[in-house]
Amino acid sequence: MIVELDSLEIFGRHGVLEEERRDGRTFFYDISLEVSEAALSDRLEDAVDYREVAACVKEISDGRQFQLIEALAGAVADAIAERFLVERVRVRVRKPDPKLAGLEVAYSAAIAERARP
Repeated sequence: MIVELDSLEIFGRHGVLEEERRDGRTFFYDISLEVSEAALSDRLEDAVDYREVAACVKEISDGRQFQLIEALAGAVADAIAERFLVERVRVRVRKPDPKLAGLEVAYSAAIAERARP
């Protein structure tokens, strides 16, 4: 069974440039959790509470400034895999409107995947 959070918006102070870390911006997180069928019981205690997953993502983002979204995505994926009963987690971090020397692009993104050993 797959549970997804799509376009979770969290303000963060991440980036290579000093002004990115100083001014911050909203980052978008797309999270896919592969979970057991236990949630079919329709009981929250048998499922992964995605409110807690969202809070975990915010905690990681607020707790440290990352230069690279690759490192940010990896840290979020690691934290989710460690804290929640998931078989696999996939985290995509999107950085809207990255500065690319006058070129236009909607966003840059990095994806990290982790599986429970």
